[in-house]
Amino acid sequence: MRVVTMGEMMIRFMPKNNLRFEQATEFEAYYGGDESIVAVSLAKFGLDARYVTKLPVNPLGQTAVNKLREQGVDTSYIVRGGERMGLNFYENGASVRASNVVYDRKYSAISAAEPDEFDFDGIFGDADWFHVAGITPAISPEAAVLVEAAMKAAKKHGVTVSVDLNYRSKLWSPEEAQAVMIPLMQYVDVCIGNEEDAEKVLGFKPANTDITKGELDIEAYKEVFVQLKEKFGFKYIGSTLRESYSASDNGWSALIYDGNEFYRSKKYDIHLVDRGGGGASFAAGMIYGLLNKMSLADTCEFATAASALKQTITGDFNLATLDEVKRLAGGDASGRVQR
Repeated sequence: MRVVTMGEMMIRFMPKNNLRFEQATEFEAYYGGDESIVAVSLAKFGLDARYVTKLPVNPLGQTAVNKLREQGVDTSYIVRGGERMGLNFYENGASVRASNVVYDRKYSAISAAEPDEFDFDGIFGDADWFHVAGITPAISPEAAVLVEAAMKAAKKHGVTVSVDLNYRSKLWSPEEAQAVMIPLMQYVDVCIGNEEDAEKVLGFKPANTDITKGELDIEAYKEVFVQLKEKFGFKYIGSTLRESYSASDNGWSALIYDGNEFYRSKKYDIHLVDRGGGGASFAAGMIYGLLNKMSLADTCEFATAASALKQTITGDFNLATLDEVKRLAGGDASGRVQR
C-alpha cells in the first residue's frame, strides 16, 4: 500500500531550554512540516510513503531530502528549484505561558510551484491514498491551485483523498480559508481536524466547547460530524480532542465517525515535550488504521496513541515505532523501561 503526501517542508528553529526568542543565542533546527510528518510516520509503520514537494537546489534543500530518505520515505518525485525553504521559529511555552510561532516562508519554493512541474500520473499511478493539509493551500494562491490539481489527479487515478484542515490564523483569515477550502471538499473522502479547524475552515462550530477551560461537549462534536457528513459526503471524519490544562500538560483523545458509528478513544494526560506534529501524527495513524482495515475503535485508539507518543518526542517527525504505538494503544502507558 502506497500513500502520497504533498506539502511544504520547512526548517523549525527552537530556542534551547524553553528560552524566549529575545533570550536565545542558539536554536535547535528540525526539518519537518505536516505532510512530511505523515509520510515519515507511515514509513516507520511499514507502509510505502511518498512525499512530494519542491525544494531549492542548495545544501538546505538537499538536507531536507536526506532527512526523508533516512526515514525510508520515497523522495523520487520531489521537484528541485525555487528560491528558498520556508522557516518556522517556534518558542516552546511552559506552564501558563503559551507557545509562539513566527513564520518566515514567503517566496518558498513550493509556494510558487506550478502544477505542470509535477508528474501526477507517475505520482498517483501506483498510489492508494493521497493526503494533504490545509496549511499548504494557505501558503499562497499558487499553492492552492497546486493542491486542487493534485486532488483532481488523485481522484482520476481512483486514489482515496484525505485532508487535515489545519487552520493557521497567521497564514489566512477564516473567510479566506473557507473560500479556498470548501470547494476542495468535493475531492475529499476522509476529513480530519479539531474544533477550531471545523469552525474556521468549514464554518461548523461545536457548541459548549472551550478547550482553554478544558471543556468538551462530545455530543456537540457528534452533531457537527453529522452535519459535515450530510454536506460534504465524507466517508470518515476524525478529530483530535485537546484539553489544554496548561502549555505543559494537556488531555488528549480523539473521536472518529464513519457515517454510522461514533468512537471516542481513551484519554491520555500528557506532559508535553513538544506538541508540534501531534495532529499530523494522528492523521498518519488514522490513515494506517483505515488502510489496514482496522475496526473503527482500533483505528481511533491506534491514531490517538501514535499522536500522544509524538508529543513526548522533540522535533517534527514522529519517531515512535509500530510496536510502541500498539503497546500504548493496548493499554500499557506505564512508561517502564523496555529491557
